[in-house]
Amino acid sequence: MTTLDIHQILKLLPHRYPFLLVDRVLSMEKGKRITALKNVTMNEPFFNGHFPHRPVMPGVLMLEAMAQAAALLSFHSLDMVPDDNTVYYFAAIDGARFKRPVEPGDQLTLEVTIDRMKAGISKFSGRALVGEELACEATLMCAMRQIN
Repeated sequence: MTTLDIHQILKLLPHRYPFLLVDRVLSMEKGKRITALKNVTMNEPFFNGHFPHRPVMPGVLMLEAMAQAAALLSFHSLDMVPDDNTVYYFAAIDGARFKRPVEPGDQLTLEVTIDRMKAGISKFSGRALVGEELACEATLMCAMRQIN
């Protein structure tokens, strides 16, 4: 099993504050699955407006966090380190369900498994949990592309 700290994640993902949504990879099995963490703090910029009276992490950012974990799993599975010309786009999000609010102080555990990888397009099943409670789940499709 492979683990990654924030320094290793920064070498693989192009995202930076405030959009980097993976803090640590707890385990990663090539071609199969990843378990990663996102620590949710009151310092997140989206809490200023979502919602000032009751801060809640936007569901779309939970999906983005799962996609970032999926990208890390893809790079590891393909034995590649992406360069500045490699981008990893969302191609589809299906069956997204939000089961519980995620609030400041929560630790989001991201569990993503590969369903299929073919010709630069990958399909994943993802779950985001707080403790043992399911916060979000979805099927994600992502496409790896080279840009100039």
